[in-house]
Amino acid sequence: MRPGTLQLPALPPLALYVHLPWCLRKCPYCDFNSHEVKDGALAADTAAAYLAALRTDLEAALPLIWGRPVVSIFIGGGTPSLFDPGQIAQLISDVRARLPLEAGCEITLEANPGTFERERFRGFREAGVTRLSVGVQSFDDAQLKKLGRVHSAGQAREALAEAASAFETFNLDLMYALPGQTLDDLALELDTALAFKPPHLSIYHLTIEPNTVFATRTPAGLPDPDLASDMLDRIARKTSAAGLSRYEVSAFARDGHRCAHNLNYWQFGDYLGIGAGAHSKLSFPNRVLRQVRWREPAAFMAQADKVSNEHEVARKDLPFEFMLNALRLKEGVALVQYLERTGLPPSSIASALETARARGLLAADPARIRPTERGFDFLSDLQQLFL
Repeated sequence: MRPGTLQLPALPPLALYVHLPWCLRKCPYCDFNSHEVKDGALAADTAAAYLAALRTDLEAALPLIWGRPVVSIFIGGGTPSLFDPGQIAQLISDVRARLPLEAGCEITLEANPGTFERERFRGFREAGVTRLSVGVQSFDDAQLKKLGRVHSAGQAREALAEAASAFETFNLDLMYALPGQTLDDLALELDTALAFKPPHLSIYHLTIEPNTVFATRTPAGLPDPDLASDMLDRIARKTSAAGLSRYEVSAFARDGHRCAHNLNYWQFGDYLGIGAGAHSKLSFPNRVLRQVRWREPAAFMAQADKVSNEHEVARKDLPFEFMLNALRLKEGVALVQYLERTGLPPSSIASALETARARGLLAADPARIRPTERGFDFLSDLQQLFL
């Protein structure tokens, strides 16, 4: 709690991220901290030991967030739906016993469409999960095989039907710019996805990340940038016609179904991350702190009361960190929020704002930082002006 160099007028909303790191099989494009389970199932004693470590981790972090209410919880992975509903209920109960949750706190769980996971969806709802995020990625069996997914197109359809039946709100995860994919292929994927009337749709461009299988064995036939841009235009038109509005680069939602947890990230809110490899961003009246937990599950469970890395965000880095998130939002953010979340005056970004507006990347609104259509299309160029 030592003095820092900032003056934050108020602390931002606080969210909780919980990382459950195991999956059935590591996908070749995945750079998340995920680890394959042995024998196709998560052992009960491993799950119990990990849940105990999460309790230790949370209790060790309490002095940093004491008294602050939590606005949302996101249980991610890995494949959290490898944990059974009773274990997820225990996790949520452990959190509720230690943190004050705001009324209507959104609790999201990531799930895959595999058969045994799908059979757990209603149990997750009864356990306290309010929002399910289903990792479909594609409805094409050939593409699913290329992506290393363990489910089939049929299982994806069945999972979405079950999610729609069990949850008032759910998210459908889809990928585009896949190997050999054409505009007609994408249109068929979108038609299939939109037929389920998802309240929320996340659509991600397949990106080749370092330290993945695809980085060393890149699949042939990836769409070029022009085709990928045409695909994004097609996505924007079809989702809009289906009643979904694009509120973030990769996120489309019906009214009342935007993801509160992700909005908090993009608006530079605070989040406590617990679990293997989880990241935290925590604000204090005079500084902003980042933490990282131990990455390997065994290492995390052995020393869950300690973080592997911790540092204070330097003043010079705050403008870029704020803009990296805020500019992903189609509506942008109020200029006053920059002062509230960074503790820095608007003059610290005045030059970059002027340049961005002169280039047509930001709207000419003195009270709001909002990307134009051009700025949204050239987001990386816009963000780099604040680096």
